[in-house]
Amino acid sequence: MSLPKFILASQSPRRRDLLDRIGATFEVMPADVEEFEEGHGDPEGMVRHNAQLKAAFIADQHPSRFVLGSDTTVHIDGRVLVKPEDLDDARRMLKKLGGRTHIVYTGFALICREKKVEVVDGARSEVTFKPLDDAIIDEYFSMVNPLDKAGAYGIQEGTGLIIDSFVGSHSNIMGLPLDETKALLERHNLL
Repeated sequence: MSLPKFILASQSPRRRDLLDRIGATFEVMPADVEEFEEGHGDPEGMVRHNAQLKAAFIADQHPSRFVLGSDTTVHIDGRVLVKPEDLDDARRMLKKLGGRTHIVYTGFALICREKKVEVVDGARSEVTFKPLDDAIIDEYFSMVNPLDKAGAYGIQEGTGLIIDSFVGSHSNIMGLPLDETKALLERHNLL
């Protein structure tokens, strides 16, 4: 039996689901790295750096294999919102996002040491939230675990409660811009 075509350096179930949608054959090896999370820094640069860091960590262990890494963050008021520490932190994030537009940045990297391939790219989408009060946030938390998501929300769950509209890639907001990723994988014969 042959190996899957590439390794996904992420434990995100959303990224696995997105890659399954495009028919990718891959295996999952989460990268054990310390992600760079600069609250006031460049969000686009941060997610690209983290995606590259994750892919490089696994590529160093498997130099003949292609490795895909990815990282997503939410940006508003000059700050990044990463995964919340607890439910109080998640509530604070959703209150900050309520009734406003923010940007979702995702960085992705494809690395194969043996073939000397290292591509780092990213995507950007805008999301506008409905106004949120404690009752709506409580209802949302009863449906969704906000603790494993940047900005304490996922566009694929409970969308009607919190999201008014978005511009750009829906899959980018989920954690992996599919059109760009599919083109990259096809370019390297991985799909």
